[in-house]
Parts: sequence; C-alpha cells; structure tokens
Amino acid sequence: MAAPRAAKRPKLERSAAPPQRGEDDYVPGNIIEIELCNFMTYDRLVCRPGSRLNLVVGPNGSGKSSLVCAIALGLAGDPKILGRASSVRAFVKRGEVAGHVKITLRGDTPDDKICITRKIDTNNKSDWLLNGATVPKKEIIDIIEKFNIQVNNLTQFLPQDRVSEFAKLSPIQLLEETEKAVGDPDLPVQHRRLVERSKELKALEVALKQKEQTLNNLKALNAEQEKDVERAELMKKKLPWLKYDMMKKEFIEVVQQHEKVAKKKMEEAARIWDDAKGPIEELKKHKATHASIVKKISKQVNENMTNRQKIMDHELELSAELKATFDDIDDLKEQEKSRQQRIVKAKEDLASAEKALEDLQPYELPSVEMAQFSDQIARLRVEIKNLIAEKDTMESQLAREKDSMWRCSGRLKEMESKNNRLLQALQNCGADNIFEAYRWVQDNKNNFRGEVYGPVLLEVNVQDKLHATYLENHVPNYIWKSFITQNASDRDYVYREMKKYGIPVLNYIVSEGVRKRPLNITLEMKQLGIYSRLDQVFKAPDAVKDVLISQSGLDDSYIGTNDTHLRADEVSKLGISDFWTPENHYRWSKSRYGGHMSAFVDVVHPSRLFKSNLDVSDIEKLRLQKEKHEKNIEGMHESITKLQKKMRQLEDEEANIHRQKEEITNTMRSQKKKREEIQRRVDIRRRMLEDICKEEDVESSTRKLVDQVAKLNDKRLEAMIKLKDLLTEAVALNWSHTEKNMASSELDGKIWEMEKGVKKLEKDARDAAGEYENRKRITQEHKQKLSMAKRQAESIAMITEDLAKEFLAMPTTVEELEAAIQDTESEANSMLFLNQNVLQEYQNRQCEIESISNKLKDDKDEYELCCSEIETVKGKWIPTLRSLVSKINDTFSRNFQEMAVAGEVSLDEHGLDFDHYGILIKVKFRQTSQLQVLSSHHQSGGERSVSTILYLVSLQDLTNCPFRVVDEINQGMDPINERKMFQQLVRAASKINTPQCFLLTPKLLPDLEYSNACSILNIMNGPWIGEPAKDG
Repeated sequence: MAAPRAAKRPKLERSAAPPQRGEDDYVPGNIIEIELCNFMTYDRLVCRPGSRLNLVVGPNGSGKSSLVCAIALGLAGDPKILGRASSVRAFVKRGEVAGHVKITLRGDTPDDKICITRKIDTNNKSDWLLNGATVPKKEIIDIIEKFNIQVNNLTQFLPQDRVSEFAKLSPIQLLEETEKAVGDPDLPVQHRRLVERSKELKALEVALKQKEQTLNNLKALNAEQEKDVERAELMKKKLPWLKYDMMKKEFIEVVQQHEKVAKKKMEEAARIWDDAKGPIEELKKHKATHASIVKKISKQVNENMTNRQKIMDHELELSAELKATFDDIDDLKEQEKSRQQRIVKAKEDLASAEKALEDLQPYELPSVEMAQFSDQIARLRVEIKNLIAEKDTMESQLAREKDSMWRCSGRLKEMESKNNRLLQALQNCGADNIFEAYRWVQDNKNNFRGEVYGPVLLEVNVQDKLHATYLENHVPNYIWKSFITQNASDRDYVYREMKKYGIPVLNYIVSEGVRKRPLNITLEMKQLGIYSRLDQVFKAPDAVKDVLISQSGLDDSYIGTNDTHLRADEVSKLGISDFWTPENHYRWSKSRYGGHMSAFVDVVHPSRLFKSNLDVSDIEKLRLQKEKHEKNIEGMHESITKLQKKMRQLEDEEANIHRQKEEITNTMRSQKKKREEIQRRVDIRRRMLEDICKEEDVESSTRKLVDQVAKLNDKRLEAMIKLKDLLTEAVALNWSHTEKNMASSELDGKIWEMEKGVKKLEKDARDAAGEYENRKRITQEHKQKLSMAKRQAESIAMITEDLAKEFLAMPTTVEELEAAIQDTESEANSMLFLNQNVLQEYQNRQCEIESISNKLKDDKDEYELCCSEIETVKGKWIPTLRSLVSKINDTFSRNFQEMAVAGEVSLDEHGLDFDHYGILIKVKFRQTSQLQVLSSHHQSGGERSVSTILYLVSLQDLTNCPFRVVDEINQGMDPINERKMFQQLVRAASKINTPQCFLLTPKLLPDLEYSNACSILNIMNGPWIGEPAKDG
C-alpha cells in the first residue's frame, strides 16, 4: 500500500549566498547517504560519502558510473542527460521488475535529513517519496532548486558518457553553463533578458529606418503637387461655409416665421375656448345647489324609512313574545297532566324493585375446592423452581463454553491478522498484487489436484528473530512471494492466473522426496562458535522446505556467534564456505580460472519480512478447537430448549388452575354486585317519587303568564301609533324630492347642449397647440442641422480675416462655387501628367504621412525605452560577469602555472550582440607555443581533460552548489599531468567553502598525496587488490 500523501510543502526560495559549513563538516544540500536496490549492477548498496572530495575507485564495469546515474535520477534528472538510455526502465537491474534510489541530503541543520526516494519499474513508471511520504515530482524539484542542484549542468554534473560533450561546448554554451553553476543566480536571467531586448532593439532600428525612408518619399511626392492643389482646396473650404450661410438664411426667413404664425393661432383658439366655458360653469354651480337640497331630502327620507323599520321590527318582536306566552300556558297544562302520570309510574317501578330485592337468593364461597386449588399451585411452583435452577446451571456451562470459543476465535483472528501483516510486508517489498493472488489461491483450493503452498513467507515459521534475519537475507526475494505446486497440472493452472499478478510459481516434484542432510557440528566448529545451519532453524511443510533448500543452498550455510566473526579466517579452513554472524555474512568462492579463493563480506540487513511470523499448524489446531466448542454449544442450546419447553407446560398448568380459582371468585363478586345494584335501584326510585310529588303548582304559574299577555298588547298599540305618524311624514318628503329632481334634470339638459359647442372649441385649441409643437420641433431640427453644418465648416477651415477676404473673391452661390472647384481640379489634373486621380492620391498620401509620423514617434519612444532598459540591465550584468570571469581566470592561471604550463579564461564581448558573448579557455602545454582556444583541433584528449578538470576546480570557490560530480575525467592523461591535477583537487577540497565533490576513476597513481578532506570509496572485486593508499 502506498504511503499517505504528504501535506503540500511551501514554495522554497533559492539562496544566492554560498551555504555555510556546519559542525558536522557538511553544508546544506550535501549528499550524506546513497541507497540503491535492484539498480543497474547492484542488488543493494548503501554508501555514505564524505563532506569534501570523494574518490570513487573501481575497475571498469564494477558499477562506478551506476552510482553517477543513481545520483542524477534520484535528484529528478532526466535519463537523457546521462547519455545511456531515454527511459528509467533501462536502469532496473536485469531480471528484476522494480528497484529504487534513495538519496539523503543534509538539511539546514545537522539533525535535518531530507530523504528523497525514487521508485522505478520496468513499466517506465516512477514514484516519488519525500521522508517516506508519497509526493508529486514538483515538490522534489522545489527541494532540488532550493539547494541549487543542477544535474543537467555540465559544470556541476559531468557523467562519463558526456565528458566529450564538455570539450565540445562552444564559448557561448560554456558561458551559459558557468552562469548557472556559479555567481549570482540572477546572471542567467539578466543575460537572457539582454539577448531578448537586443533582438527587439535591432528589429526596432530596421523598422525606424524603413519608416523614415517611406515618410521622406511621401513628403517629396506631395511637395511637388502642393501648389496646384492649394487653390482647389481653398475653394472647397468655402463651400461648407456657403452652405451654412444659405441654411441660416432659410432658417430665419421661413422656419422661425412659421413657428410665430402657429403660436399666434394657438393663443387665439385657447382664448375662444376659455370664453365659452364661463356660462357652463354658472349652470353647474346652480345644479350643485339643487343637488345639495335633493341630497338633504334623500337623507330625511332614509331616516324616516329606518325609523319605520325599527317600529315594525319591534312590533314583530312583541307579537312573537305574545305567541310564546300563549304557548307556555298550553305547556303548563300539559305538564300537570304528565306529572300525574309520572307519579303513578314511579310508584309502580318502586314496587317492582323492592320485589326483585326480596326474591334474590344468597351465594356462599366453596372453601374446600379453593383449598385444593391452592395446594396444586404450590406443588407446580416447586417443580418450576427446580427447572429454573437446572436451566441456570446449564446456561452457566453454556457461557463458559462460549467464552472458550470466543477466546479461541480471537486467537485465530490474531494469527490470521499476522498472516495479513506478512502479506503486507511482501506488498511493501514490490509484490503489489500479493493480496489478490493469495485470495485467488484460497478461493480455488477445491480446483487443485494437490496441495498448493504460498506465499512461501506464510508457510515458514522461525522462532528466533536473528535466524529469521539470516534466512531473509539468504533467500532471494522472489522465492518469498512465490506459490509452490506439486504437479504440472496445478503449476500450469496457477501460473496462468499468477501471471496477471506478477507472482512467480515454483513446481515441486514429490517423487524426488525431501532433501535432508544431517546436521553434524564438529568440535572444531563449536570452538569457533558454529552452532547450527540455516535449514535447521525454521519449520515448514516438506515441499516448501525442500524448495528453499534446493533453491538457496540452506544446508550449506552455517550460523555462528560473535566469536565466529572474530575468527572468520579459521572457519574457511574447516571447509565452510558460507556462514552467518550477528553482523556479517561471509562467503568464499573459488575462481574458475586461477583457482584463487575470493572472500565476500556483506552487512546483515535488518529483517523487513519476518516482523511477525506464525506457525501454520497452530492455526489448524485452533480451528479444530473452535469446531469442538461450536458442537458443545449447539448441544447445550438443545438441552436448554427442552427445559424451557417443560417449564412452559408447568406454567400453563399453573395458569389453568389460577383461571378456575379466579372464576369462582368472580362468581362470588358478581352475586354481591348484583345485590348492591338492586338495592341502589330501589333507593333511586324512592327518591324520584319524592321529587315528583314536590314539583310547583301549575295554577299560580298560569296566572303570571296571563298578566304578561296584557302588558304585551299595550306595547303593540303604542308602536302602531308611532308608525302612522312616520308614514304621514314620508309622503311629504317624497313629494318634495320629486320636484327637486325634475328641476335638476332640466339643468342637466342645458349643460349638455352648451358642452357640445365647447368640446368643438377645445378640439380646435388642441389642434392649434399640436401644430405649434410640430413647428417648434421643426425649428429645433433646423437648429441642429445648422449647428452641424457650422461644425462641419469649422472642421474644414476656421474663418480668419485673410481667409474671409479670399472668400469674397470667390462665387457667392453654391452652384457657381462647385462649378469653379470642378474647373480648378480639371485644370490641375491636366497639368500633372494627365493623372485623373492626382488630387485623391495627394489626400491619401497626406493621411499616410500623418499615420506613419505617429507610428514613427511611438517606435522612437519604444527604441529609447529599450535602450534604457538594456543599459540598466547591462550595468548590472557586465560588471558582475567581468568580476566572475576575472576570479575564474586568476584561479585557472595559477593552477596552470603550478603545473608548469599556461592558461587563461577571458570574456568574449560583442557589444550589444549579447547572444554572441562567451567564455574563451586558452591554454598552452609547450613553452614554444602560443595560447590557443581549447578545442579538439589544437589539444590532445589528455590535455583537454586536464583543462576541463582545472576549469571545474577554478569554479570551486565561486560555486554555490552543494556538490559536483566528475566521472573518469583523468582518462587519457599522462601520469605527470594526472598527478598535478590530483594535487589541485586535494588542495581545492581542503578549502573551507569548497563544495562536496565526487571524482570517479578506475585507477589512482601510487604515492599520491592525500589530506583529511579526501574520502576513498572502493568498488572492487577479484583476488588481486593492491594495498590501499594511506591517508596523506
């Protein structure tokens, strides 16, 4: 499973100041550890370089350049810069599917470690990890840029396959690479800016020259025609002014006059209309007076009607009340008759209830039968209690059994979770689909003819953690993730499926039997600390164990102690060629050619797979125990179910007896309740008879109602008299209202006749007003046209005293002036080479002259701005660059002088052609020759190598990069130059601000001088290894 994605890192700023060396002698960005796994020639390598000069020494083909490739690829370099391959899959070790490179950089403090991991595979896929967390490549590049690491810059990173490229660098390219590698980081930015702006400046110069030439040509052409055109142009200037004067005259004489006439007509119509409205207003006032009187009379009529309605409503209420009183008298008579009947009925009901009470027989409780029921209930409760106790005992046993089963299940799950952890460990080591493969094998076990084991890691049980470490280091990684079949049919079937998951399949032939060689630890072995063999320290199925022994030679690999480590040379004399100690793995091999014995000592790497191992047989035992517990639980559940069934039968029997006992009790209660009910009924009927006899006498109530009828009739008489008076008043009011309405109607007729005439006058007045508004609009439009004509004339020519005098000599009408203009133009055209369009061309050229003049001014401004910017940037770039090249030259010349030869570095300047600027390296290796530019035409390969390495050394003090890599630069040098070059490197490495340096070489001269700043990393194999040089 991939590591969780790290939080997004903040943008890192690149520092221009050289890094400061810490107490650990490293500077930020130095490489403090390199780890390789399945990379090119390496299975696994861990390298911890020194902080200054690192000499990586080893024969050709031993893997020195692999280390260079790892540094480049691990620090986000493109494979193409190495000159070996174009994709990362070419760097995975042959026979493996994936590998990784881990580079650990020193951070800002000694305790700050930045670990960058790049995982690569044969599918050309790369995964990036930063301090163990998966991150995008962009975050890795930010880290690289922060420390100014440039693996694509030949002055910082010079792999073996690109050494020749450095000598082929042109002075321009050498300047660009030097700017990137040393000095101010703004130098390459300023250089690019100067190149871009100088190109723009040249383009502007060409454009300015072209536009000035075009402008001069156009002006020369128009100068020849200017006099002939001026006369016609002057007439054309008068033409719009003449049109303006004629339009103004028309406006004053016609348009304004029409507006005045329309205004006069509108005012006369309005006056007549106002005079006609006066009499109508008088009549309307008279009508309003009549309307007020009619309204007052109508109000009185309405009030009279309301009063009459009130009296009539009151009379209806009195009539209804009178009728209700007569109805009450009739009801009283009926009530008396009903009361007598109810008294008779109440006496009969009372007698009937008393008789029912006398006839009711008493009921006694059967005490003997009730006692028998109580005894039966007590016996049943004792039996139920015994069954409950038996059930509780059974449930306790069931709980204990379940607890045992749960513990067994928990242990089984725990062991199966260890299984998952082992699968996870395999997945972390490259078996990405191991979970899917394992599940497929488990799901298809019934389809196999024989037992299929795997992955092998799950089948192996190692009790001792140290032995597990030995076993993991000894057995190849592909075996741990493999599945093992025991016949060809299963092998083919499993292989087809495992191919999808990328998991190997091994076939074990059962007929061969298990390979077993007895363990024989002799006395000599025990004295040297040998106590066991790798095939004896683990348990596994026979097929799995035999595959491990046959594939990895476990029965030839012995296990020893720290004493064995101290006496390793004596062990080989016992004929043991492979053994393990707590810290190292020792192997001896015999050369097929010379018969020489070669010893190999590898560090014991910590176990990554056997972090949590388990015994497969224990899982099977736990599964059998779980099945046994499940069967016991099932039997106990059945027994408890039977007990519960018997308890329910006894409880049902007890409930039946309770029900019979309850029926007897209910019968007793029912009889008692019935007697109480009859007694209550007798009491109620006796009280009811007494209440009826006490009711009020009907005759007194009847007399009260007759008096009430007499009062109501008196009130009705008073209401009728008031109604008669109101009717008389209503007749008089209606007569007056009618007279006033007729008079108002006559006034309405007169007003209508008069308003008909006034409406016609109103229409005439409105028409006159509309005509006046129309004339005002026409006047305004003419004003706008007049104003536009004036602006048009002014845009062509403003009237001056001289121009006015010239206008007086010209025709005074538009027709005459246009004819004169046409005659003048015809005359001009006939004079200028008979060109019919000469005037039009003149005008077009004038417009073009104006346009080009404006563009020319803008281009000149841009040219001046560009020049100013170039001078500003150049003022910063040139002094810095000259100072930088001067410092490089001082160091370069001094280094060459110390080698009894001469050399210099100079800046090749080209004025404003900034893209032609370069750095020239001039050297001479003979006293009689002159300084010559470094190239393949003038110097030999060794001389170019010396010049190259000394140029790189000259950059040491000026660089702000944390490290530099040079691969086999000393090839082709003669011993004298190589020795001098090495002394220069050692001297430069001893300086305080020198960056970390990796120099890769297949050989070193004897008796070289070393210092404490040198670290030697040997990559060598074979029997003839010379004694390593001592520190100088």
